[in-house]
Amino acid sequence: MDTGAVREVGESRRWLPSDESTVRLLTWSARLVGLLAVMSVVLPAGRRHLRDAVSGWLDLPTEATVAAGVAVLASGVMLIMLATALRRRKRRAWQVAVVVTGLIAVAHLGWRHGIGSGLTALILCGALVLTRKHFRAKADPVHGKWRALRVAIQLLVAGVVANSVLLLTAPARLSGHPGVGDSLLHSVLALVGITGPVQPTLWLDDLTAAIGLVFGIGALLLGGYYLLRSAEPKPSLDAEAEARLRELLVKHGADDSLGYFALRRDKSVVFSASGKAAVGFRVLAGVALASGDPLGDIEAWPGAIEVFLTECRDHGWVPAVIGCSERGATVWLRYGLDAIELGDEAIVDVPTFSLDGRAMRGVRQAVAKLHRAGYSVRVRRSVDLPDDERESLATLAEHWRGTETERGFSMALSRLAGPDDPDCVVVTAEREGEVSGLLQFVPWGPEGLSLDLMRRDRAIGDNGLNELMIAEFLTTCRSLGVDRVSLNFAAFRAALERGARIGAGPIARLWARALRLGSRWWQIETLYRFNAKFGPSWNPRFLLFPAVRDLPRVALAAMEAEGFGGRPPALLRALRR
Repeated sequence: MDTGAVREVGESRRWLPSDESTVRLLTWSARLVGLLAVMSVVLPAGRRHLRDAVSGWLDLPTEATVAAGVAVLASGVMLIMLATALRRRKRRAWQVAVVVTGLIAVAHLGWRHGIGSGLTALILCGALVLTRKHFRAKADPVHGKWRALRVAIQLLVAGVVANSVLLLTAPARLSGHPGVGDSLLHSVLALVGITGPVQPTLWLDDLTAAIGLVFGIGALLLGGYYLLRSAEPKPSLDAEAEARLRELLVKHGADDSLGYFALRRDKSVVFSASGKAAVGFRVLAGVALASGDPLGDIEAWPGAIEVFLTECRDHGWVPAVIGCSERGATVWLRYGLDAIELGDEAIVDVPTFSLDGRAMRGVRQAVAKLHRAGYSVRVRRSVDLPDDERESLATLAEHWRGTETERGFSMALSRLAGPDDPDCVVVTAEREGEVSGLLQFVPWGPEGLSLDLMRRDRAIGDNGLNELMIAEFLTTCRSLGVDRVSLNFAAFRAALERGARIGAGPIARLWARALRLGSRWWQIETLYRFNAKFGPSWNPRFLLFPAVRDLPRVALAAMEAEGFGGRPPALLRALRR
């Protein structure tokens, strides 16, 4: 598999602070201490030692052993969770880690349970205090400590209520006649694994203990999740920022076919100090995902990139770029990012495009067949569309989308024929006055267009409708003053092509076969074959990321942004509630 990985020789990882090795060591130390704490409770020998320490040396009731085990186990799990946030230099994670490591050290050394683990935790606690200046990343601007506290309280209250209801509605299974106060106290103590004053039957006692521990540990872990989760501000593009971007597009819009997509309303944007360049991005799963090349004067790109990377450091985000051109990747590499080739963008040269020749035979036949079937194509600027037709086309596009999630981030505008986009071009295929398919192209400077949207009525069985619209559009481009058109992006095109060559190696053939298998769900090979019909040139596009260890997280964020997977939407909605 040829990933196209590149790195500029001699350049330092400029986006990373000089103390990166120290933070990395603390991160792995936190994972180790947390794992040792968990093992000290999970392993049988550790549980026996804990029981002897609590009930023997400390002369506490046997029930206290469960509470002590729960405390140590929860602290260990919490510390393992904290490690990722520490890696991103979150200040709040540092504060919680100091408390947790201190508790683990006191628990182990005070109970004489796992002296080595206690000393390790104590050393880590001291190291965290001494290196506090390294942890400066801002707290989550959307979901912070108050939501974490509210979620924890809600779960604790729910556990107490659930157990109280069980005890109060089953008096026949209780010894004696406990009051409401005793039932509440029993339910509260069950949250930490301690037996309360109520004496239920064996199975009811086990059930209330299990419910209490589930809700107690759940409150700690879910509250910790909200306390430490990566900052994910709601993306928005305000009117002032959009106006500044449009000014940059007027001057430099011809430099990148994806430049106009910076006007998506679900992106945030940062500008260079001079205001001559900008980087648009969205934060997902702790990844600040920029798209395309920086917008504006290439001489000002470094200034915009440095502002973007500073924003990432301040919030503990992982910086990444999707859909970057080779020229843009060259600049990003100077800041320590790595790049892999994602695929190729199909660019059609309008002056040389023709339906003549053997290579265009398939497209020519599809166009002729649909013309005979009564289809016609109209090409118009968005400004020329009547308001009622604009709304009708937007409704059709939404209806034909076919998926719950809007796909596209780096190469989609996410709106159709909007009044703020008068220079967009809309192509419709019609038969007997009914629209059966539509395309939208966004400006690529004054003489280019870039494909944004391709939708058709899937209930119509006539194949070749997209070929008809694109072919008719390309022949009309001359009258629009357009001489270049960017079509669909073909993911991993080069890998598919290499794997199909005579003499291709086993790895190249295996990778190409895997991509063809993936085409059943993601149209990898389908888009490549479709684009190739129009004889385009291919412009490579790249994914940039800080390090290989960050690639899974970056890939997850990229897939979610593009609408091809990522975190399940139902889970995200549940967590927001």
